[in-house]
This record gives sequence, C-alpha cells and structure tokens, in this order.
Amino acid sequence: MIKIALLGSTGSIGVQTLEVAARHSERFEIVSLAAGKNVRAFFNQLEKFSPDVATLSAFPEEGREKISTDEDGAFYLTASGKKCRLYFGEDAFLKAIVKEADVVVVALVGFIGVKAVLKAAEAGKKIALANKESLVVGGELVMNAVEKAGVELAPVDSEHSAIWQALGMNRRAPYKKIILTASGGAFRDKKAEELKDVTAAEALKHPNWNMGGRITVDCATMVNKGFEVIEAMRLYGAKAEQIEVVIHPQSIIHSMVEFEDNAVLAQLSYPTMELPIQLALCGERLSAACKPLDFVQLKSLTFLPVDRQKYPCFFLTVDSVRMGDNYPCALNAADEVAVAAFLRGDIRFTDIARVLKGVLDKTSRAKITSLGDLEREDARARALAEKIITEIHGTFIA
Repeated sequence: MIKIALLGSTGSIGVQTLEVAARHSERFEIVSLAAGKNVRAFFNQLEKFSPDVATLSAFPEEGREKISTDEDGAFYLTASGKKCRLYFGEDAFLKAIVKEADVVVVALVGFIGVKAVLKAAEAGKKIALANKESLVVGGELVMNAVEKAGVELAPVDSEHSAIWQALGMNRRAPYKKIILTASGGAFRDKKAEELKDVTAAEALKHPNWNMGGRITVDCATMVNKGFEVIEAMRLYGAKAEQIEVVIHPQSIIHSMVEFEDNAVLAQLSYPTMELPIQLALCGERLSAACKPLDFVQLKSLTFLPVDRQKYPCFFLTVDSVRMGDNYPCALNAADEVAVAAFLRGDIRFTDIARVLKGVLDKTSRAKITSLGDLEREDARARALAEKIITEIHGTFIA
C-alpha cells in the first residue's frame, strides 16, 4: 500500500490524483490532504478519503460547525468515524508532509511549491511533481536538495512524463535530443495581428485540456512551454540547444526523445493526466480512465514550428533560463502578476509580453543560494511587474 500526501487536493491534478487513488484503493491510501480556498470540495474529500491530517490556507467560514477542538486546543473533525487533525494558515500545507507518507504529490500552484518540494526532500520523501515553479524558480537550489536527500523525483506533467517513459523511467539515461510538443493553446489558429483584442474568456477555452486559469493562459502565450524547456534542463540535464519545441495540435504525442542513432521514441495517448499521475505514484502501468488509441480514426498527426511573432512570451521565457541565476525567478513572478491582470481585464493579452520583457530588462543579475534569495527576488519582480501594469493600464483605459 502506497501512502500519499496530496498537496493541492482541490485543483485539477489533485482531483485526478484522488480519482486514481479511489480506482486503485488496494494500491493507494490518502494519509493527508492540503487545499487552498475551495472549502466545500475540501470537506467532501475529507468525508470520502478520511486522511489523518488535512490543511487549508485559512480558517473557513463555511463548515465551521464541523470543526472541533481537543483538550489541547488542536483542531480536528471526524470523517467516516476517523479523527482527522486540521491545520490552517498560509504555510499550513507543510504540515501535510507527514512521516507516514511514502510519496508527496506536489500539485500546488505557484511559488509555494518550492517550499513544499524542499520540505519533502528534507523529510526524505519521494516527490511526484506537478508544480512547474519548483524547477523554474527553484532551479539548482531544488535539484541540489533532491540530489542531496537522495529522493526520487517523478514528473507528473504529461510532457515530462512522456520523456521519462521514453527514457525507461530513468532521468539519467543517455539521449541526443528532447522534442517537447505543444498544443498551441486557445489561439493557435489565430494570426499574431488578431491577438490584440482577444478576451480572457477566449483565452480560457483550451482546445484539448481542462485546467486552471493561469496555466490555461500560459498555454495560450506558450509561457507554459517555455517553463517546460526549463524543467527539461533541470530534470534531464539537457542544454537549451538539446531541446526542440513543436506545435502538435492533436495533443496525442506528449513528447519525444531522439537517441544517438537518430531513433525517436514517443509516448502517445488521448489527453489525460491520470496516466502520468499513476506512473509518478508507483512507476507501474495500471488500468486507467483513458480509452485506447484508434489509429484509423486519428487520420493524421501534424507538427508546426513556434512562431516568434505569435508567441513572444515563449522566447522570453527561454531567454530567462539562458540568462540564468535569478532571471527565471523574475520571469515567473512577472508572468503570474501579468496573467492575473489580464484575467481581471486590466491589460490586453498582448501586454503580457510587454510586462515580461519589462521585468527582465530591469532585473540585475543576482545569485540564488537560498529560499530567502528566491523570496526576495520574487517580491521584487512582482512589485516591478505591478508598476509596469499600472503604466500600461493607464494607457489601456485612456
């Protein structure tokens, strides 16, 4: 029985992880859950899975009557006849990394994922990673912590899972080149000049996947794919020039690896996250809620280059890792702030690139040697991005 600590339980990856655990209840047990603000879904999960520990980012208004305190004042509730300890607060998710867990699924969104990975590594836990910021922002700091602890790091991203599978689930296996596939996002069929007036609602209509707000917009800008280039460099020791990115509208091939003899191995399936989740949890192929491929019905698989005019954010993201040190951290912070502003309607879609470039241009090189360094760089870049957005917004509404 593999015991799972699930951080980010109410998000898309978290929900699908619980579906996997329920389908294979003889293989997996949920021992802890950590969520953000989706209280109703969180309490439903507690009732169904009865973990030992659960956390929320703040004490909830809804469902307060379900929560009790013991003689020491600790919070708890009883789910399915089992007592569950509760913790609340911004960093409460760290309490969900319990000693009983065999694997920690890091499905948190944003910068806090770095803290989770560092804590899980320190605790000696296998990490199933579905948080891009851990490797984009944390970079060598995170990878050094993982290597020092000697823990397994298994990718949950469909693209990096595909690479991992092609390498025989060995991140250190030799290869010649990595080919990352991209859907092209919601605007892949639009021309660059048409993007100025697209709306947030349109950006959130991903053609192949159902995901959260920021990551869906990141797919439309292809920042997300730039992040995956950075992740591939961290996970597989790749140089930037060893990674090729192609747009593959069908999202059937999830990525490919080319070897020294020019043979290419690819992982194919209809779009699903359950397959990579299962592999990250146990390294075995189990039955999944994914229909088998019908190659006759597929008819064709097509590939396109990444257009620099249409996807400037992708190239800015890759530039940040070429620049190294604190630049990927600054880029990530700028993107998070810019995407939030776009979703609020404060800036245009095409302004996201202006914010990213503005922050990179005004960032001075600094070495990253600690979590504190990352936190300071993140805060600095966010403040700078907000300033740039305020200037753009003034022009936008004029």
